[in-house]
Amino acid sequence: MTVAFSDAFLHAAEYHAAWGVQQLEMIDQAFPAGPWTADLEQCRYESGGRSLRVGLLGSYDLAEQTWLWGWANPGLRGSEVAAASAQIPEFGRRHGIVELQQEDVALARFDDPRRAAEALAFLGMAVLGAPGYIGQEAGPETRVYFVPQDPQLQPARLDPVAMPRHLLTGAQLFARSPRLVVNGWFALHGVSVQEAADQITAPLPSGGAAVVSFDSVGRISGINAGPVSAT
Repeated sequence: MTVAFSDAFLHAAEYHAAWGVQQLEMIDQAFPAGPWTADLEQCRYESGGRSLRVGLLGSYDLAEQTWLWGWANPGLRGSEVAAASAQIPEFGRRHGIVELQQEDVALARFDDPRRAAEALAFLGMAVLGAPGYIGQEAGPETRVYFVPQDPQLQPARLDPVAMPRHLLTGAQLFARSPRLVVNGWFALHGVSVQEAADQITAPLPSGGAAVVSFDSVGRISGINAGPVSAT
């Protein structure tokens, strides 16, 4: 999937990978799969008896194998629901990520175009600092992606217990630089780190420290979280 994305895209996606995994886990628990409705004029998404204010992140045309960013949707341009994704192209310009600047992205060249669409939704969500995204089938050949814009759903905070799962899953998502994944996860949670050749150490908000170790080829070899060792 990843071979056709630019290096700048992949660098940003991997930096946000573990944080994004954590957000998607949270929103999947809050809004499990099931019947849904959306009112684009009211920016409302409803499922399972719950209602959420959302914006349009983007959409994927399965027949044409193209991704269209919400901010570029010609039928919704200038609307409130499309404005939710307006920060994405500016982030793309600042970081040289062409895929975030294009109105639509051709995905036919990917081995798995649908998975490539999920990668675009994933980075778009992360750029917005959103607590996950919701992807739904809107027709036989269209999949639509919403991003939460609601104060009732805030981004998930650092969870030391779930941290190993988030880091290891994030490291596998794009499988390029586990160290970048770890650095990004802590930075996006506002935690500074100390780096050594074979490990990253970070203080935990609850006390103690997390130590992430790497093997000789840069893979995560251990994750420990607990009290600081006495010297």
